[in-house]
Amino acid sequence: MSPYGDMFRVKTNRRRIIKHPAGKTSHVSQSAGRDREATRTRLIQAVGALLARHGFTAIGVNAVAKEAGVDKVLIYRYFGGLPQLIAAFGREGDFWPSIEELAGGDILECGRLPLEDRMVLLARNYLLAIRKRPITQEILAWEMVERNELTEELDSIRERTTLKLFELFGPPPGKVPDLAAVSAIIGASVNYLVTRSRTVRRFSGIDLDSEEGWSRLERGFEAIIRGILSDSGTSARK
Repeated sequence: MSPYGDMFRVKTNRRRIIKHPAGKTSHVSQSAGRDREATRTRLIQAVGALLARHGFTAIGVNAVAKEAGVDKVLIYRYFGGLPQLIAAFGREGDFWPSIEELAGGDILECGRLPLEDRMVLLARNYLLAIRKRPITQEILAWEMVERNELTEELDSIRERTTLKLFELFGPPPGKVPDLAAVSAIIGASVNYLVTRSRTVRRFSGIDLDSEEGWSRLERGFEAIIRGILSDSGTSARK
């Protein structure tokens, strides 16, 4: 049974009868909307719970329905199918950091920073965001060994967020070195190191089990970003 079962227990719909002045009678569902939303939430939470415990091998229509404590037909009724449920988990399940989170809580203020400071802030916040999401780490680890329709659904959410970040905070095309490539390298480094830190304590002599080790990596990412933008003479450009 899902740990969220008590929070999202589905109640039997009740109807009340309303008498209109003209003598007509109508039936109004008092709880249908609440029940539907509660069931959707339970199913989304069930996906996260299964991912956290067993990884992608555990994700299936029957397993998700059992975890949520509902009939599997509701997955199709409320989402259209398992891939769509996975997509909903990606959007609503805190799977991926939001643009606001990566921007430090203030998108407008982040956009006003010099390009160099802006890129450093985004890299640092991305590292912090991935470190605090164990389910995301599980997904990233699974992606390294298998691609399937479920990982692709979540990957598309990640890619849309990345493209939006560059639209909001990136430099004009052609003004600086290929920052998309630099960001891909840093992002891949974060994904790999955070994922490996679950089973490997040290990497290249850096202690991944200590805050000092992660601070060293933050400073390393910052040095890469500032070095590239400084060498190109564009550190202060928008």
